Amino acid sequence: MTNVAEAAVTPKAAVAARQVKQRRTLSKGALRAISILSPIVVLVAWDALSRSGVLDDRFFPAPTLIFQALWTEAASGELWTQSQHSLTRLILGFLVGAIPAVIIGVAMGLNKVVNAAVRPIISALYPVPKSAVLPLFLLFFGLGEDTIWYFVAMGVFFPVVINTYTGVSNVSAIFYDVAENFGAKRFTVFRTVALPGAMPNVITGLELGAGMGLIMLAIAEMMGGQGNGWGFMVWNSFQLFTIESMYAYLLVFALVGLLLALIVGFVGQKLTPWITRH
Repeated sequence: MTNVAEAAVTPKAAVAARQVKQRRTLSKGALRAISILSPIVVLVAWDALSRSGVLDDRFFPAPTLIFQALWTEAASGELWTQSQHSLTRLILGFLVGAIPAVIIGVAMGLNKVVNAAVRPIISALYPVPKSAVLPLFLLFFGLGEDTIWYFVAMGVFFPVVINTYTGVSNVSAIFYDVAENFGAKRFTVFRTVALPGAMPNVITGLELGAGMGLIMLAIAEMMGGQGNGWGFMVWNSFQLFTIESMYAYLLVFALVGLLLALIVGFVGQKLTPWITRH
């Protein structure tokens, strides 16, 4: 009797499980559609309000005019020239900031002495407004490319080091104990326990750091006096009151930020396949 009852219940349970899975799949598809449609709706509404005069087109030009300005910049080659400068600075600054941040964050999580020495410094420097520090960078390093690299690196460093330290600290102590009981050396513990355990937090830190690096790049290019880059073009367009071009380069910042988030997220999925993502 029990086997008959189980046989009768099992198909119903399987059907229910499939229905739940289908609902989840549909909900994911709906969420993805919303993510795609929401910016389109905003742009269409913006365009209509700008062309109807509800929004002052001197300050809020229609998105179609902004895309036209972006196309003009691309066709003339100006966009690609400025992108070469900005992407080089962003990539180099990201590497200069992220690599030591991961190393220091892991060291803070594994070593109490390092944590005691470094954490107060990070806690004191992190809240300082980053734009207020740019004059110091210009004073120390002058008007050069390396100034922008270091400024971008500073923006990347703090989110990465804080998230890495948090990730290593949150790894259960039992994993470290097991590794030590098996005679694992410090580097082996770092490679097989600390870094994999902290990897989800590291990925989050890298994503936040990439966004912050982009912000720092804009500030440095506006105020750093290099005369090129996306940030300079935003500031120069503002001064010349070519508002469509200003919005076009702001759009470039937005698209690059989205692309960076997608790249870091993709890499994170490959490095942490055991993490369930929604």
